[in-house]
Amino acid sequence: MESLNVYSALVVLFLTCGAAMATKEIDQIIKDNNCETKMALACVLETFTSIFETVSISNKCCGELVVLGKVCHSAFVKRTLENPLFKDLSLATITAKSIQT
Repeated sequence: MESLNVYSALVVLFLTCGAAMATKEIDQIIKDNNCETKMALACVLETFTSIFETVSISNKCCGELVVLGKVCHSAFVKRTLENPLFKDLSLATITAKSIQT
């Protein structure tokens, strides 16, 4: 029984470290590509709501999103989905809306 507890603790530790590493990798991608400087805050918020809610994105913000690029866009979506506030969202739905946007 004691070995089961040790095994369970190791699994939890492994999963926690994996999540932390994934977040570090995403943060590094964002930093390396200067993603946080490529869009105005208003367009970041508009893009966010177009993906995570049912709002259209304006032509102006769509243009900024294109300049932002796929690498930065994907990194931001992944970082958002790792946030516990969004744990109840459907990964498939968000991924599809992200691609559509």
